[in-house]
Amino acid sequence: QVQLVESGGGLVQAGGSLRLSCTTSGLNFNRALMGWYRQAPGKSRESVAFITSAGSTNYADSVKARFTVSRDSGKNTVYLEMTSLKPEDTGVYYCNARWNDNYWGQGTQVTVST
Repeated sequence: QVQLVESGGGLVQAGGSLRLSCTTSGLNFNRALMGWYRQAPGKSRESVAFITSAGSTNYADSVKARFTVSRDSGKNTVYLEMTSLKPEDTGVYYCNARWNDNYWGQGTQVTVST
């Protein structure tokens, strides 16, 4: 059974930082494409960043130079380091894994106050 468990969300002031973690089990982490998505209230879920099994990364234009995605194969965990946070970064952040199928975590709330 594949499980993705996010943690690290919370309330932060604009300009602050947060680090999200997504710990996985039940999948071949080293072969999985790992990604982070977010969904703001009243909006569709959007891609934030992803990292391939080889370590290549890609970011949404809105988070480039502020967010960094990384992965630790020894811990089967993917991270999203978020800096210079803005109120528009507020939303539920979801971890995604693509390996044979498409898997989602339960989400973690990030709220950025002005």
